[in-house]
Amino acid sequence: MASSPDMISLADRARPLKKSHIRTISKAVKAVDGINLGQGICDLPTPAPIKARTHEAIDANRSIYSHHAGIEALREAILEKATTFNELPASTIDEVVVSAGSTGAFVIAAMTLLQEGDEVILFEPYYGYHRNILKLTGATVRYVPLGGPDDAFDPEAMEAEITDRTRAVIVNTPANPSGKVWRRDELEALLTVMQKHDLIAITDEIYEYMTYDDAPHVSLGALPGAYERTITLSGFSKTYNVTGWRLGYAVGPAPLLEKMGLMNDLLYICAPRPLQHGMLAVFEDLDEEYYTSLRSDYHERRSLMCETLEAIGFDVPWPEGAYYAFADFSPIQDRPGFSSDEEAADTLIQESGVGCVTGRSFYSDRDRGSTKLRFCFGKERPVLKQACDQLREAFG
Repeated sequence: MASSPDMISLADRARPLKKSHIRTISKAVKAVDGINLGQGICDLPTPAPIKARTHEAIDANRSIYSHHAGIEALREAILEKATTFNELPASTIDEVVVSAGSTGAFVIAAMTLLQEGDEVILFEPYYGYHRNILKLTGATVRYVPLGGPDDAFDPEAMEAEITDRTRAVIVNTPANPSGKVWRRDELEALLTVMQKHDLIAITDEIYEYMTYDDAPHVSLGALPGAYERTITLSGFSKTYNVTGWRLGYAVGPAPLLEKMGLMNDLLYICAPRPLQHGMLAVFEDLDEEYYTSLRSDYHERRSLMCETLEAIGFDVPWPEGAYYAFADFSPIQDRPGFSSDEEAADTLIQESGVGCVTGRSFYSDRDRGSTKLRFCFGKERPVLKQACDQLREAFG
């Protein structure tokens, strides 16, 4: 007789897994035919050159497995971008691995570097996938507060969490959800701590082209003495509006990247072959005007989102980067429906038809996010404007 699902014994790593609140919100918004500013989907159109190159690859039957680290032409292009835009001292494609999104690259980095008994420093508010993937490795996560865009990295706060088992630190810049962009002097201070304690950094820089108010993007791996202890992650999802294509990459020292490539082979075999060919358009068909326009457009969307939230009574630290507003509703907490982040998120859906993410999704101590909500403004402008109009009408 077959066992029922309730009788099947699950692995320890699987038991704690639950549907993320981000996906729960998405389902609730869909139920009221609302506008989802929760999940960072980014529903803007994919640039035509990328789609054309991908069609060409499909028509040419470029459908078999690629090298486990990615097709050579794409790795060469990523290497060129990493040495120019990011100023990383990489020199060969052996230092580049293409994976299943930047999250896939994070998985292979974590699985290659970490094991049970290790400890990892994670700054909060954090991106939930970082925390949950780290836990799958068996490592212990230790949290260091790093609030909003105006909060500076505190080396002493990090030092207080370091033990003789600390192995790595995770850096997200520009950061999700806070919108913080790490300054060069902060990264230099972080590197000093890393060198003192012999730590490795995994940096997630997926929003690297989305910075505002002249905030420069600086890669930790570009600093003198940092590259040999840094794995730099990025990808194509956010900048080129292809979140569902799942293409990202890692750049770092060849000995580390060799093992990450083998881990990539074990977990994914390779990234989707025709999509890899399509991404060559990023480097060969898009010019600087694309990035200038992208920053300008997101700057306008940021203004629309943040001004709307301020108008309905939220305290809004304007993000320096990425495409989220991480806003605090404590100034209006005495209104009905705003006693907690969960209740406030439900109130927004029911009364304005707009979805967002609860603040507790980004903290180890859920109470720290109890008056915060995250809004994604990576939307078509008419859709974003409609969402903002609905918020103003309901709560203004």
